[in-house]
Amino acid sequence: MLPDLELAVRLQGLDNRVSELTREISSLPKHITEIEKKLESHTRKLEADRAALAANQKDRKQCETDIQQQEQKIAKLRDQMLGAKTNDQYRAFQHEIEFCEKEIHRAEDRILELMAESEPLDRNVKAAELSLKQEKTQVEGEKQQAMSRTAADRQALDQIRQERAAIVARLNPGVYRQYERIRKNRHNVAIAEAIDGRCSACHIAMRLQFFQDLKRGDQVMYCESCSRMLYYNPPATIEDLTGESAPAVQG
Repeated sequence: MLPDLELAVRLQGLDNRVSELTREISSLPKHITEIEKKLESHTRKLEADRAALAANQKDRKQCETDIQQQEQKIAKLRDQMLGAKTNDQYRAFQHEIEFCEKEIHRAEDRILELMAESEPLDRNVKAAELSLKQEKTQVEGEKQQAMSRTAADRQALDQIRQERAAIVARLNPGVYRQYERIRKNRHNVAIAEAIDGRCSACHIAMRLQFFQDLKRGDQVMYCESCSRMLYYNPPATIEDLTGESAPAVQG
């Protein structure tokens, strides 16, 4: 293979890795944003459950206060009944006492309802608090991992760019210009291997003479279909694989 093609193949590998690292670096903040949004949603749900539980407890306290006020009122009415001078006055006090007692019963029933409602609310709050605590720990762990991964990716990216610059310095300027032009127009893939007489990028079969010329490897050639640079790797022989000569065929 021509030295310029070997360098171009290495360059393509580095550019592929640059694209992978760049995508990963850009995706990590999005990932963090997504898990933080999920955490915020769970936090809002917990706050709503806490607010509902607090409102329940406030209503119960108000009912208890109402009961206490009605009991105090009944005590005063009974004291006043002792001084009633007529049956009508006595019955009026009695009616007021009955009304207060009904209010007490109504408040007591409401307290029972609120107590039944508070039990699932209390369970939800406790479960959500525990779940949120665990989720916050997980999110912080993922954030740290993302930050570490981003730092490692940036370091790897710097090293690859240095290696790329060294290869570009050795590459024929004309070949490099062609490489960059093709890469820009062909989704960052500027060079492809010829396999079984086809371009591995566009999969179009090559003319037989073209493929034979490519096999000679004495010039930079471009796919007649997709215009990418082409290179050919001859199949490995037994000597290449084992380092030993192939056994002689017995006649």
